[in-house]
Amino acid sequence: MALHDPLRRTRLDGEGSCQVHLDPADRIGTAKVFAVYGKGGIGKSTTASNLSAAFALLGRRVLQIGCDPKHDSTFTLTKRLIPTVIDVLEAVDFHAEELRPEDYMFEGWGGVMCVEAGGPPAGTGCGGYVVGQTVKLLKQHHLLEDTDVVIFDVLGDVVCGGFASPLQHAERALIVAANDFDSIFAMNRIAAAINAKARNYDVRIAGVIANRSASTEEIDRFGAATGMRRLAHLKDIDAIRRSRLKKCTLFEMEDSPEVEAARAEYLSLAQRLWEGVEPLEVRPMKDRELFDFLGFE
Repeated sequence: MALHDPLRRTRLDGEGSCQVHLDPADRIGTAKVFAVYGKGGIGKSTTASNLSAAFALLGRRVLQIGCDPKHDSTFTLTKRLIPTVIDVLEAVDFHAEELRPEDYMFEGWGGVMCVEAGGPPAGTGCGGYVVGQTVKLLKQHHLLEDTDVVIFDVLGDVVCGGFASPLQHAERALIVAANDFDSIFAMNRIAAAINAKARNYDVRIAGVIANRSASTEEIDRFGAATGMRRLAHLKDIDAIRRSRLKKCTLFEMEDSPEVEAARAEYLSLAQRLWEGVEPLEVRPMKDRELFDFLGFE
């Protein structure tokens, strides 16, 4: 198969670039690890938080790690913007041995444990370093040993090796996309980035979560052409928008048929991911090919 070529693991990840190869000692361990990607503003954090809540309702011990300098991945779970790992490290002059777990990890709704990696100041540093330091802290404090599910919520599109670094830890990558040109264009590029990481790491594409879309026609057409699989469909309902304003998960919103349907979709997705989904071998298109393919009448 094309993805598993003879050169697999014969070169260091990021050789010839500024990427850093993952130290085997920093591997997370036995938890199921998912990395959530997608176009900026498509609803990754909402998706990740509701998925974390769904896993918790299924009895799983869940850790959500926000990987955005805005550190707003987990506020619907914790009801506040929690301190970031970089913030607390800076406060102790980066002497990690002075930190306690309660300095940077906070319990959210349903018992979901929440961490915000944060990021370097704008225009400086690398997101990959921040993610690496976060995982090292969690391992040093033995916080991953009692965790069943880890969800990385990652900033926007894959634009550099730093923000692709959660793929070094993940078993499956999930892509959030709407049924529109920009989302599918981003999904195609993200799939290519995941395939690149898969040459050196265990991560594989799990599929796409259709979000904020009445229809999935174009997502499904793209999937048929490339091998992408749709895992779930969350429609564009106002309750999801309002849940962000209320700083809560969808599971805390008032009952309605559409809310109950969305909750059921998240619970079904969590159960499906827990049981295990077969890895995909997606064949991303070239940019110009995709541009022509996404022709709306």
